[in-house]
Amino acid sequence: MFFLYVIPVGLLIGLLARGKIANLGKLPLRWVGLLFPALLIQLLIFPVFTSDALIPFATAPLHILSYALLAVWILANCRLLPIVTLGLGAVCNFAVLAANGGFMPASANALQQAGLSNLAGTLTREGAYSNLALMSADTRLNLLGDLLYVPKWIPLSAAFSIGDLLIALALVWLIVKGMRINEKRPIEAA
Repeated sequence: MFFLYVIPVGLLIGLLARGKIANLGKLPLRWVGLLFPALLIQLLIFPVFTSDALIPFATAPLHILSYALLAVWILANCRLLPIVTLGLGAVCNFAVLAANGGFMPASANALQQAGLSNLAGTLTREGAYSNLALMSADTRLNLLGDLLYVPKWIPLSAAFSIGDLLIALALVWLIVKGMRINEKRPIEAA
C-alpha cells in the first residue's frame, strides 16, 4: 500500500523542483498499455482492499504473467534511467518470488511494526497467506523479502521489500524527471 504515496511524493518533489504536471504527458514512454493489464492482474489476485483475493486461483501463473507484461514494458523503455532502476527492483522481486515457489518471504516483525499483526499471526500459524510466506531459515533470498516497513502510525503502513523500494524510488524519479522536461531539449536518456 505504500505505493500509493509514490504519485503525491513525486508530484510534490517535481513541483518543488519547478516542474510542471502538464509535462508528464511528454514523457517518451512506449507501450504504456501493457501496464494496465499487469496492474489489474495483481489487483485481482492479491487481497488489496479486501480480506480475500477477487481471483483466488491460478495466482502463480497470473503473477508471472503480470511480471512478463511488466518486463516487456521495461525493455521497451530502458533508455530512461528511472526505468532501468524500476527494472532492477522488479528483478529483485521476481528473483525472490522464483526462489520461493511464487511466494514472497515476509518478516513477522516487519508486519507487526507496520500494524499488520493479524497478517503476522496468520503467517506464523499457517506459514503462508496469499503470495506471502513466513520468512524463516527455509525461505530463500530473505534479504530481498518483505523485511522493511512503514511504521503503523503512518497511514497505509505496510511491510515491503528492497525491490519494492527501488520501484517506488524509480517511479518518484520518473515523475520528477517527466515534470522537468524542457520543451527545447526533450528527455531521452538519463
